[in-house]
Amino acid sequence: MKKFLSEFKAFALKGNVMDLAIGVIIGAAFGNIVTAFTEDIINPFIAGIGGASFGFRIPIYGDQYILLGDFLTAIINFIIMAFCIFLMMKAVNKLMSVGKKKEEAAPTTKVCPFCKTDINIKATRCPNCTSVLEEK
Repeated sequence: MKKFLSEFKAFALKGNVMDLAIGVIIGAAFGNIVTAFTEDIINPFIAGIGGASFGFRIPIYGDQYILLGDFLTAIINFIIMAFCIFLMMKAVNKLMSVGKKKEEAAPTTKVCPFCKTDINIKATRCPNCTSVLEEK
């Protein structure tokens, strides 16, 4: 039992799990901000321009309604969230690549020691001067 608890402690306090927990909390808070932005700024703005409200419902039967306005609000929230996450990931990727050096590609050619022309690195004989090349 002691070993199990120590393994669980190591797992729970690992950096990835803590980062995930922080990401979920921040994501939920950011979702609330986007929802408030959509409901308090975008929806009234659209309603003021077009004269329509996002609070409209389609009656089905009795007191049952399809809440089309709520669905459209959720779609707008999703688009805003996806766009913001895209921008953040783009910025993070750019920041991550700033400190890294580009890897140099392995050479594909070498110089013939006899005629000094570029030849394939795997060549054993120069195609220009037909000299036999040394294997390295």
